[in-house]
Amino acid sequence: MRKSSVANFFVYLVSLLPFWVLYRISDVLYVLLYHVVGYRKAIVYENLTNAFPEKSAEERRKIARKFYRFLPDLIVEAVKMRSISAAEVKRRIAIYGMEELERHFNAGKGVVGVTAHYANWELGIHRLSLLTDHPVLIIYKPLHNKTVDTIYNSVRGRFGAIMVPMKQTLRKIVAYRHQPHISMFVADQTPMYRDSDYFIRFLNQDTLVYTGAEKIAKMTNFPVVFCHIDRLRRGYYCCTFKTLVENPAEVPGHGITDIHNQFTEDIIRQKPEWWLWSHRRWKRKPKART
Repeated sequence: MRKSSVANFFVYLVSLLPFWVLYRISDVLYVLLYHVVGYRKAIVYENLTNAFPEKSAEERRKIARKFYRFLPDLIVEAVKMRSISAAEVKRRIAIYGMEELERHFNAGKGVVGVTAHYANWELGIHRLSLLTDHPVLIIYKPLHNKTVDTIYNSVRGRFGAIMVPMKQTLRKIVAYRHQPHISMFVADQTPMYRDSDYFIRFLNQDTLVYTGAEKIAKMTNFPVVFCHIDRLRRGYYCCTFKTLVENPAEVPGHGITDIHNQFTEDIIRQKPEWWLWSHRRWKRKPKART
């Protein structure tokens, strides 16, 4: 606990720096990550090559450079979350489609929210928390480093978000099932084989995906709403809510999982530079049938 407290205090001190100073730090980080260290370059270029075989090497290089230019911005903005004011959060993320959430809440329903590691999904937690008085549940995959995990969750929960480890998802949502709320899943993570056996074609590759959002939606028949966070310019974003599935109980098989993953892919193809290409998204392969 002492170690996490010291680290948390250090993050807080850095977060007090104004945005313009943090972005100068980001400029330096870009040079270090891309030009000096070459942080996960092999992974990024392999992912881009497999995802976009139809693009030229030069086109993929441009996407990679834009991604690496954005990545350090994402890092310093995540640090800023430790002390950023509610008013500043609202100023930096515009909201569209709020009527989609209100329609479901007014009907007394919960909402199964789905998003991706796209643009600044972390700052989106703060914006979602400030958007409604109804409970906001953030379903997350705990980090192996307990110190970092503790710091992350204390920052993410500053404005009331309820952090829910994946393994506690069902229990927590059941506790809120009789009142309007939103449970948000970041659905483009890589599951362990023991957690899922469902593969889809995603960005031109066989991809193991989580089906947790679909299972919860079918069990509760809560509508599935996508939270699309897009980057407008440096430090400014917008979040658009779109209902993808009104009545999950009526969707057969893994249709819901297919729908929200296809929606994610469409977003990535439009502006690929804002997705987390440094992630080892395709390290799980379909097991050979015997």
